[in-house]
Amino acid sequence: MVANNTEIFETYESEIRAYCRAVPTVFKASSNATMIDENNKEFIDFFGGAGVLNFGHNNPKMKQALIEFIQRDGVAHSLDMFTDVKRDFIETFANTILKPRGWEDRKLQFTGPTGTNAVEAALKLARKVTGRTEVVAFNRGFHGMTLAALACTANNAFRSSAGVPLTHVIRDTFNDMDALENLRQKMFDLASGMLPPAAFLVEPVQAEGGVRVATKQWLQGVQQLAKDTGALFILDSIQCGCGRCGSYFSFDDLDVDPDIIILAKGLGGFGTPIGMLVNKPEIDKQWNPGQHTGTFRGQGLSFVAGKIGLEYFNDEEFNNETIRKGNIIREVLDNLNSKYEKVVDVRQKGMMLAIEFDSADTVKKITTKTYENGLIIGACSTGEIIKFIPPLTITDEELNKGLERFTASVEAVLS
Repeated sequence: MVANNTEIFETYESEIRAYCRAVPTVFKASSNATMIDENNKEFIDFFGGAGVLNFGHNNPKMKQALIEFIQRDGVAHSLDMFTDVKRDFIETFANTILKPRGWEDRKLQFTGPTGTNAVEAALKLARKVTGRTEVVAFNRGFHGMTLAALACTANNAFRSSAGVPLTHVIRDTFNDMDALENLRQKMFDLASGMLPPAAFLVEPVQAEGGVRVATKQWLQGVQQLAKDTGALFILDSIQCGCGRCGSYFSFDDLDVDPDIIILAKGLGGFGTPIGMLVNKPEIDKQWNPGQHTGTFRGQGLSFVAGKIGLEYFNDEEFNNETIRKGNIIREVLDNLNSKYEKVVDVRQKGMMLAIEFDSADTVKKITTKTYENGLIIGACSTGEIIKFIPPLTITDEELNKGLERFTASVEAVLS
């Protein structure tokens, strides 16, 4: 086979493939935020596996631990049986994440390996606990592609192929206090016809929606409305969590107390998958043993790498670096915003940033140019926004190199 030949993929792989159409090359190696294709062309990765690779490609600490785990015949798959590496992961999560927040009593529920699996489990649990059907979700939200999660996802481009009605969701406006007050009035108006919900499902930072950041006032208002209506308050921290926003949870600075937290993506550390819920104990006890199962409820490789990922948060040094690097990106994006009228807005929390342009057509031209210039970065929302989610471990050299390539790409299109 000729190096960098994509013919085999185009012949046999489903038409559903997407990311490879924007980056039509064959990669052979990767390290931290750098990827190399079969032509030995270097790419800087500002996409980070859609938020999975918070700790970079082939993180050396994780790689060594995984090699040792495999060589000692560690238990890679165990359903939900006890293993030494699961114990190590749980203990590290409890000591590093739960106990400092006063959440020693929280329960960790390992679901199927992806974010949408975890969302499905959270919705099922909320409906079981409350005996209700409806869920409040928000415009521009993204929660996954399986049916219950997809019903909560707002983008019609994703919803259009469901094949069945996507129901039992009350859609409201994200981060809008007037809309929230209007929803409150309807919920307590016996003549409104609105049923009380099982849950409010919120992304504290809407990632796929274009890095839209919930304010403290609004998110606390949602939490209070959930409490007043007897609904569960569920925070989807799948892409915006695991250190992405400058603290482990993206809502650490917002003074909220969710009933369920949904985690996945960066939780497995190496690119190895875990989907997990963090449940309040009074919620979790409503499950009966085996009532929600999954063949891959946290497997050994993910526990090994995920434990090392958690250790980055033993002190504030890693979070401070995340904030510093995020501000370096922000300065570059702000300069582009001041220079070009076609830049509409720049948004940020930690090391998740968005630059919004006047149209999806403009973004398409820019991302075509970024590929040519050796930068991997993706559009989001309805195509008019470019999102920055590079590995949190990216070096300053990689970061500056990538920003230079991005700036050159924007200037080539807009100048």
